[in-house]
Amino acid sequence: MSDTASQTAPAPAVGRYAYDQVDRTFLHERVEQFRDQVARRISGELSEDQFKPLRLMNGLYLQLHAYMLRVAIPYGMLGAAQMRELAHIARTYDRDYGHFTTRQNIQFNWIRLEDTPDILGRLAAVDMHAIQTSGNCIRNVTCDEFAGAAADEVLDPRIHAEILRQWSTLHPEFSFLPRKFKIAITGSPHDRVAARFHDIGLLARPGDDGRAVFDVHVGGGLGRTPVIGVLLRDGLPEEDLLAWLEAIVRVYNAHGRRDNMYKARIKILVQALGIERFREEVDAEFAQMDRARYRLDPAIVAGIRARFAVPDLHAPADAAQRLQADRARNPAFDRWVRTNTHPHRAPGFISAVISLKPDGGIPGDVTADQMDTIAALSERYSFGEIRITHMQNVVLGHVRQDQLQELWQELSSAGLATPNIGLVGDIIACPGLDYCSLANARSIPIAQKLSARFADPGLQERIGALRINISGCINACGHHHAGHIGILGVDKRGEEYFQLTLGGSGENDAAIGQIIGPALPEDETVDAIAALIDAYLVHRHEGERFVDTYRRLGAAVFKDAVYATA
Repeated sequence: MSDTASQTAPAPAVGRYAYDQVDRTFLHERVEQFRDQVARRISGELSEDQFKPLRLMNGLYLQLHAYMLRVAIPYGMLGAAQMRELAHIARTYDRDYGHFTTRQNIQFNWIRLEDTPDILGRLAAVDMHAIQTSGNCIRNVTCDEFAGAAADEVLDPRIHAEILRQWSTLHPEFSFLPRKFKIAITGSPHDRVAARFHDIGLLARPGDDGRAVFDVHVGGGLGRTPVIGVLLRDGLPEEDLLAWLEAIVRVYNAHGRRDNMYKARIKILVQALGIERFREEVDAEFAQMDRARYRLDPAIVAGIRARFAVPDLHAPADAAQRLQADRARNPAFDRWVRTNTHPHRAPGFISAVISLKPDGGIPGDVTADQMDTIAALSERYSFGEIRITHMQNVVLGHVRQDQLQELWQELSSAGLATPNIGLVGDIIACPGLDYCSLANARSIPIAQKLSARFADPGLQERIGALRINISGCINACGHHHAGHIGILGVDKRGEEYFQLTLGGSGENDAAIGQIIGPALPEDETVDAIAALIDAYLVHRHEGERFVDTYRRLGAAVFKDAVYATA
């Protein structure tokens, strides 16, 4: 890198960290390193056992039918040019689509091994990569999809999410942990990142001196042993953030189980030691660290913040009034605004949520043409900024209220205006047995049948807030334990069955769904969900969500609705 290049500051990017030449050189060197590894695998110089850890650290899985490449979208933030490159990859190297995941990543399910270095090279050209999207390392840090825009936000968490990304990327001590490790961060009082279901969940807020402080939850997770994380530290000062997290991961790295993959996550260690003993271990590790080396100074935070462009949030004085008039004239638009928008902190602006859950569609799937459309709309209406949610949808974070109807019309033309966010049609689902070699059952068909069954927008609004989450196996990539209604695919004597759980939540009222009875075949499962919803509509009180009614009444009413006539 030349002296001139090293002194040239990159142009800040709206919503995301602007890479400099050091970042880009690193990415390109990594691509060439992997290109050589792929060539050695194809030639037979490397066996699959030797190649597997190398490909996993570059986001490449071997699935049922083909290789799957998982691309990182750090804290869910994309630019229009990056989305267009993802569209090109889908069109050129895959089957014309990609799949957004619950970790704010995108997966391409039909990748040829020999094409992977070229794909990674194209990603590097737009400041993207697939590093640490797999393997026993610290994975993609996830963040509130409304970060920096939400009216209820008290601190923008993206700056610290970026700091954590830089700290954890190729960390020399944490590249081969006992198991994968996941961190989520939010700066809103409303937990929109399922913080308590992460290995580390961070709730950020301003401290008395204006600098950030963090409530640190540890030991959460789903999968075979679902656990709600516990509060390890409240009010952690910003300057100690990296040191404290380093101490937590060091304790896990030292004491986590490596003899049994089913007991290797940090949640098992926290349970085995107890939270007080675990806290003592972290305190001891923290006390002996070189605090000066890890101190997060205000200048560092300010330097990272300077790499994020601030959008010009100026709207016409009558923007809100114009939106109200548009809504009054068009009931279909009004319905979409009710379900698919979120209050913005700036007067005259609003955040628009693009549902990737069309009626009868595959949750999280998006075609190359739709990606190009989203990129163009982001430039026209939201400063070229795009956000991927852990609910497998897309957000345009900064839309002028007087332009919202125009945006909706364009989304409608592209088949991207389904009004179902937070409702029964907004189903979360993993790829399941259609793609995944670990799955016991297919998640996609049952998601399609459910969304078609409840396609009527009026019915969805009448049902109200309801989370349905589907996982094809106990690994819980669809977060079924955190769904108000959870559906888990199981293998029952070689046939696909589905187990139902009720009462879960990944928000402030975090809870693990409870099994209500025996697993059911696919079609019976769809009927069972309808019966559960019918029982809810009969028994709910005014303003109650499904999960509220379930918690008030208990499982018996709902169990009877499913099994009394089964």
